[in-house]
Formats: sequence, structure tokens, C-alpha cells
Amino acid sequence: MKKKGKIIYWVSTIWLCLGMASTGIVQVVHLDEEMVKMNMLGYPSYFVSIIGIWKLLGTVAVLVPGFPRLKEWAYAGFFLLMSGAVFSHLAVGDEAYEFFGPALILLLIFVSWYFRPLTRKLASPDDEN
Repeated sequence: MKKKGKIIYWVSTIWLCLGMASTGIVQVVHLDEEMVKMNMLGYPSYFVSIIGIWKLLGTVAVLVPGFPRLKEWAYAGFFLLMSGAVFSHLAVGDEAYEFFGPALILLLIFVSWYFRPLTRKLASPDDEN
């Protein structure tokens, strides 16, 4: 991978992981402001804890070397969480600024996944021949 691709990967991945880890911590500790938002979206408090733990575990999976299959699952989980967040905000009629964060994270997920180095990708069946 060229230097430009590595820079794009690491910048997007660091921002992605900072966003996921920070919101994951907020959700695990049940910060009052977060709980009010999640209740407005219709989510029970126990689900907020589950989402927070998933975000923290996914962040670790994306950052540690190796484990390409686990990374794929983490990216997929991040995508499902953030696309669900966007649609949840749309469903309750929130203003656009409310789902700007999840939409930005969706972009970071795509950029980080697309530019990940070969060492962080699953080997395709063609690679074995």
C-alpha cells in the first residue's frame, strides 16, 4: 500500500475508534444526557449498555494487529450500529444535526475499511492459488 493510502487508513481509523470508544464509554456508564437521548429514541437502558460494550470491543478488534475475520465483523457491527442510529433519528423526526455524528462515523467506517492494509484483510480464495 502506498504511503497516501496508509495515512488515509490510519487517520480515518483513529477518528473512527475515538468516536466509537468515546460513545461506548458514555453508554456503558449511562451518562444522563445519553440516557435521555436513547429514551427519546425508544431504547431501553439495558440495550444502551450492550451497544456500549459492542463499540468498545469493536474498537479493540479494529486496532489490534491480526485477526482479519474479527476485524470484518467489527466493521460490519459498526456499520449496523451507525446505520441503525441514523434511521432511529429519522424515525423520531430529529433534526439533521442529531444524526450528523452517526452519518460521519458511517463515512469513517467505509474509508477505514476500504483503505485497510493487506495484513488487515481476509485472504480471498484466489490468493491461495
